[in-house]
Amino acid sequence: MEKNMGSTDRTIRLVAGIAVLAWGFYASSWILSIIGIVLLATSAMAWCPAYLPFGIKTNKSSS
Repeated sequence: MEKNMGSTDRTIRLVAGIAVLAWGFYASSWILSIIGIVLLATSAMAWCPAYLPFGIKTNKSSS
């Protein structure tokens, strides 16, 4: 897996993932919790599978 996310993208996903995960716990919603976990996981891996079909890369260091 080649990294396809830049640092800004990762930071936004990290903050959004924490917020959605907290909201999921507060609202007792397992769907929101799963979305939060996915956002945190993609941020940690610096790889987004949804970017592949469109050829999107926000990582400036890779070509």
